[in-house]
Amino acid sequence: MNKHYAIESTDISMKGTYIQSLLKGSSADIFPELKDKKGMLFSNITLSELVKEEYEHEKMTLSTLAGRNVLTLSSGEQMKLLFNYIVSLNPDFIILDNPFDCLDIASVKELNEKLLSLSDMVCFIQIFKRKADLLSCITHVIEIADNSLSAVQTISDYLSKKIDTENTTINKIPLGIFSDYTLPEVLIEMKSVSVSFNEKKVLRDVCWTVKRGEFWQLVGPNGSGKTTLLSMIYGNNSKAYGQDIFLFGRKKGTGESVWEIKDKIGYFTPSLTDLFSRNNTLWQMVVSGLYDSVGLYKKTTYLEKKMADEWLKVIGLFAEKDVSFHDITQVKQRMVLLARAMIKHPPLLILDEPSTGLNDKNAALLSLLINKIADQTETAIIYVSHRKEPELQPKHILELQISVEGSTGCTLNVEN
Repeated sequence: MNKHYAIESTDISMKGTYIQSLLKGSSADIFPELKDKKGMLFSNITLSELVKEEYEHEKMTLSTLAGRNVLTLSSGEQMKLLFNYIVSLNPDFIILDNPFDCLDIASVKELNEKLLSLSDMVCFIQIFKRKADLLSCITHVIEIADNSLSAVQTISDYLSKKIDTENTTINKIPLGIFSDYTLPEVLIEMKSVSVSFNEKKVLRDVCWTVKRGEFWQLVGPNGSGKTTLLSMIYGNNSKAYGQDIFLFGRKKGTGESVWEIKDKIGYFTPSLTDLFSRNNTLWQMVVSGLYDSVGLYKKTTYLEKKMADEWLKVIGLFAEKDVSFHDITQVKQRMVLLARAMIKHPPLLILDEPSTGLNDKNAALLSLLINKIADQTETAIIYVSHRKEPELQPKHILELQISVEGSTGCTLNVEN
């Protein structure tokens, strides 16, 4: 039976020297059986390189395999195509770079079954962040210390370790300095919303009501229309006009601007970090949420300064308030951006895949903060994710269920 390894990491570089030497069969220190063997990397990096080759050098590897332009495929379909291509090259081993990230349950199951069917013929090295993602064929787990691989342990020893969040304290959420009490109890109301793009039916007769202070989770498979539904609320999706959609007591398309709507919404997605290229401190990042700006460009008042301080205390980063945002860990960046989204105490907070890329412990910490916001404020929360976070405590779920006529919505109440 093959040995199969897993490496727990949030920051190992697929382009780094260690992974690249391993792919060339040059790392005999921990993986002696792979010396001089041929390896392949299953990663978004590999996908990007192949797509670049198609458009810069007309080497149409993936498009030929797909029988259509690879860019017309969804991200999930592109990764399936990449996997089939890698397997066709008969590698001795495959490095799996967080292979289940952003896949829905059905896609995870399908890929998992394919991998297990190959496990007797190909050695796997799985880069992972979540215990739940570990392949059942994994035999050993490797830890990282000081940017080098070390401490090989059996899978049973690794799985016996528990996540410790018992000593984590999140301070009480501060009161808002700006509050809008003129809004109605119902913040979002959708009545039989249907959306099509050309011949493709995306949503069919979706009904959804979100009230002040409610905590919702929006779930559904890849391609079920979650992004489309969010864009009807937060974005300027023209498909929203002419439909029975009411936002903050006003029918969509009756004269309000996109900015008037966004002013009432706190929004977070991990890709927001790409916007902040300036060398802003944590304090500047948080207080900039009062102005919806990318960075801080205005002089703040005493109350605004105090509010930013209080939020940094909530997330346990007040002592690091003058540290550069780019010099802190990934989970701390997420906490800062969440505080930035909440500093105005918006009526609605949209969290789009907030735990993507985090390991189990950091995802648990983020969930604890979100639960605290839900419990101690009047802000309604819409949490979008493929993954069920064990510590998260939503009270309601809207599940989009795919059909050929477009996804329908099923509303569930949750008993925590």
